Amino acid sequence: FEQINNKNMKYFSLILFVCVTLNSYSQSRNYNAGFLETTAVTDSLVIPDRMYFSILITENDTKGKQSVEELEVKMEVQLKSLGINTAQQLSLSDMSSNFRKYFLKSKDILKNKTYQLLVYDAETAGQVVLALEAVGISNVFLLKTEYSKLEALKLELKKQGVLKAKKQAVVMVEALGQTIGKAIYISDSQTLVTAALNGRAAGIKIRGMSSSRGYSSFDPVNIDFEKIKIESRVIVNFELK
Repeated sequence: FEQINNKNMKYFSLILFVCVTLNSYSQSRNYNAGFLETTAVTDSLVIPDRMYFSILITENDTKGKQSVEELEVKMEVQLKSLGINTAQQLSLSDMSSNFRKYFLKSKDILKNKTYQLLVYDAETAGQVVLALEAVGISNVFLLKTEYSKLEALKLELKKQGVLKAKKQAVVMVEALGQTIGKAIYISDSQTLVTAALNGRAAGIKIRGMSSSRGYSSFDPVNIDFEKIKIESRVIVNFELK
């Protein structure tokens, strides 16, 4: 009997908690004066200004004729010739060796190294692709794209959203011969970021033109990065007068 009572008390307490919560929420939205609720959506398209690439250096590409170390030197020379600060924009992300071939065939290990490169515009990205392929490095993959001022843009869109909500409210109540008062409720409903490549972008591989062209300078490859869309949604309630 005591166990049944304990269960009933817990059930009653849960119901009481839910009722109190719903009542509090209802009172918070049950304003003394009439109100108008309006939703505003603002958005913006921006060009990514941070592109991250994965560069795979492997002896297998040259059939062991050039070592990873030799390819690394050539890579760094090419990147520096494009004005890239390799100390800040280039980092080693992985180093591995093909041990399976070594044990099965008893041959020298073919080493691989993976670097991550950061560039800031599409033109430089295109130049990098050509410059690396010219020295036998063609495994260049796009990892992700970012917009460096994303957080500031989010705040600006929220601000614009509130102003847009107010304009909408004014137009709506004018049709009724009324005016709006102060804002009595504001909700940062949602912020969406789309078309940004967050994380590894499977299946995306960017390659330059054949190095057999024979050029002395690196013309940019036409690489277009999809713009990043930021969308903000706000809900504002205004008093009616």
